[in-house]
Amino acid sequence: MRAQNSATRSTPIAVGDPATAVRSRAAPPASCPESPASPASPAGPAGPAPARHPRKATPADSPAAPAAPARRAALRTRGARGGTMLACLGVVAFSLTFPATAWGLESFGPWSFVAVRSVLAAAIAGAFLLAARAPLPARRHWPGLAVVAGGVVVGYPLLTTLALTTATTSHAAVVVGLLPLTTAALSALRTGVRPSRRFWAAAVAGAAVVLGFTLAQSGGSLSAGDGYLFAALLACAAGYTEGGRLARDLPGWQVIGWALVACLPLNLAGAAVGLAYEPVHLGVHGVAGLLWAAAGSTFLGLYVWYRGMAEIGAPRASQLQLAQPLLTLLWSVALLGEQLSPAAPAAACAVLVCIAVTQRAQSG
Repeated sequence: MRAQNSATRSTPIAVGDPATAVRSRAAPPASCPESPASPASPAGPAGPAPARHPRKATPADSPAAPAAPARRAALRTRGARGGTMLACLGVVAFSLTFPATAWGLESFGPWSFVAVRSVLAAAIAGAFLLAARAPLPARRHWPGLAVVAGGVVVGYPLLTTLALTTATTSHAAVVVGLLPLTTAALSALRTGVRPSRRFWAAAVAGAAVVLGFTLAQSGGSLSAGDGYLFAALLACAAGYTEGGRLARDLPGWQVIGWALVACLPLNLAGAAVGLAYEPVHLGVHGVAGLLWAAAGSTFLGLYVWYRGMAEIGAPRASQLQLAQPLLTLLWSVALLGEQLSPAAPAAACAVLVCIAVTQRAQSG
């Protein structure tokens, strides 16, 4: 019994007793994860059993493995909700653009307003890029950034500002009502994605509701600025589509940031010429409109918009803009004193139904 007990201990054993030495060699080292032989599992007649090492764990052994698909689905749902929220914040920021522009035109001419607005937005974007030490975009990204710059940094602001010199904000909201459908169509052509028929039916219905409502608000007549508005529609849709594609590779704020910085030399020259030839009468409304158009609409709005569009896709994100004309009309009443038609609640409900249908429609 004394010899057997000594064989089961992990302390060193004297080698004077041959039987004891044999038994001590049969026991595995103390560092082995397996315990030594015990009375419940004695060594067989052929010799001691080889030491077993723990089997490497496989994904199937993990108790969380069956829940992985559920976790992935939950993350996708959370990402879709977050993307929808960001896109909605972008829509709210954009809905203030026309009233802010109308305020800005009280102090600036159209050319100087757009140029100074872009210069201020580029300064904000450049400060963020420097603070984050953002690397330069890859060479393959610059053609897309040029489209973004031409569409949403120069084209859309300039064309809509020129239109607002002859049209009211409610009439200019027509372009925003048509923008979701145009963006979805250009996105489908650019990316090859084909939304379902239900998606297109709801998108066309929503655009028709918004178009009819905004035309009714303006008396149903076309203004001289309609050419500017339709050109702005195409420019903005192209910029949104390309920006949403780039936001899958670059953070959304870097997409608009680099586009603004790339246009800075052009906008600096435009600001110098515009301020030299257009009169400036600084006022509270003019300065407030300029600051919001630069920081809110051009940088912050486009940042959250591109980030949300990267999460949920350009066609679905664009349909959230169906609510933008209605929000613009509400801001026009609150900030500019324009009269709102009694048909606004009915139009708002119809637009919300169209948005709900497009959000549930699966892309083909």
